Amino acid sequence: MNKPAPALEICGLRKSYGEKEAVKGIDLTIQPGEFYGLLGPNGAGKTTTLKMVVGLLNPSAGSIHVFGTDTAADPVAAKRQIAWLPDEPMLYDKLTPVEYLEFVAGLWGIDARTATDRAEELLTRLELFDHRHERCEGFSRGMKQKAALAGALIHDPRLLILDEPLTGLDAAIARQVKDLLAERARAGCTIILTTHIMEVAERLVDRIGIIQHGLLLAEGTLDELRQRHGRDGASLEDLFLDLVSGKAVAA
Repeated sequence: MNKPAPALEICGLRKSYGEKEAVKGIDLTIQPGEFYGLLGPNGAGKTTTLKMVVGLLNPSAGSIHVFGTDTAADPVAAKRQIAWLPDEPMLYDKLTPVEYLEFVAGLWGIDARTATDRAEELLTRLELFDHRHERCEGFSRGMKQKAALAGALIHDPRLLILDEPLTGLDAAIARQVKDLLAERARAGCTIILTTHIMEVAERLVDRIGIIQHGLLLAEGTLDELRQRHGRDGASLEDLFLDLVSGKAVAA
């Protein structure tokens, strides 16, 4: 039996802006169904890397495969399998959540009945159903982020990439988002999450990659990282701070 292709396979990925190299040759493999945390300080190269994965930036070198599809050779086929949620929710403020989800579903070519069923399920799950006919322009940041997440999930993506999805959310809304992400991961969706909230990553993700200065410093489960760097029992936050400051024991 053939082994399934990785959900994401990155080889030698680089991105330069003039003389500045933001990503410096990253190799990364994420398996189907994994919940992966991509962590790093501001400016480490996380968002640049993910923007190359989803096709918003062109790599300077290297290759990206999404479920075996080369994103350079067949970008449309790769993008059909991906959903991208940036840290700032991107909505059409004059639309209601129902109208927004109908619009996004139409872009993906989802039939009307399926789109309606999925929209109702997502809006109910994210506690937006009672606001489904209100314009998004009047929403709080948390409500906008939830509506944007519903839009990212409407086509049932195989790979969901979220860049700081919990920034600025209150505790109740953050819990709703985390619970939904955990459910999607259990259902087999591959999720890549960036966050500065180490407690969230420690609770949610299966495996962790830590980036600094455009390089992948360390990768593995939390227990593997603890053992590899001589920090048995350390929290992810303590381990992360030691790694990015150079205090952790080398692998």
